[in-house]
Amino acid sequence: MLDFLLGAKPRARRAPTIARLMLVAALAGGALISGAPVGAATGDNLPPFASSVADVSVAQLGRTWHPGCPLGPSQLRLVHLRYVGFDGLSHDGTMIVNERVTSAVIRVFATLYARRFPIHLMVPESRFAGSDPASMAADNTSGFNCRYAVASGPHQWSVHAYGEAIDVNPVQNPYVFDGAAEPAAGKAFENRSDVRAGMAVRGGTLVGAFTSVGWHWGGRWSASPDYQHFSATGG
Repeated sequence: MLDFLLGAKPRARRAPTIARLMLVAALAGGALISGAPVGAATGDNLPPFASSVADVSVAQLGRTWHPGCPLGPSQLRLVHLRYVGFDGLSHDGTMIVNERVTSAVIRVFATLYARRFPIHLMVPESRFAGSDPASMAADNTSGFNCRYAVASGPHQWSVHAYGEAIDVNPVQNPYVFDGAAEPAAGKAFENRSDVRAGMAVRGGTLVGAFTSVGWHWGGRWSASPDYQHFSATGG
């Protein structure tokens, strides 16, 4: 995800050599790819945005993947991204996405970092044993999870199962399904006119960053708005 290669199209291929160099530079600077703060500076004194892309193993995917999923580990990438937390500090997080969208994802989070848009947590859903409700309750920003879509009717794969969707700050941006907010803590944010930090709103930083790379926002769904959900396909 780094960042400074922001001119690529959303489905452009990654540049492995440059990505590796960026990861080495981040590690050399003492960055911890764990969600821990990488510096005590705030505001304009934050360290520069940084990102990198790596292959992902079956072990790293844990319970988020199993045989029969619509794509295999070789089509996924582990992306390291620097983000600004609600504490105003710089953190390094990780998420897993389809290798086709890594460039777009880097561009989005570079924009969010530059605009100081806060993110609570960013770790793969394997940390929650593939439980989407648990990940949402932790206010975790995440990508890939081989699961079905939350919808009525026959089972169909979620866009997350293809690694082409990202949920951002689920508590501040709940999924409102059958009149109930998911996660439960998201009920405090159902009133979208009361705009607070970390929220996705029309014309706001978060929605604009994803729109700039051609992604779609679930908050525009009229029946069951999914304010946390952004996808490359619109699903």
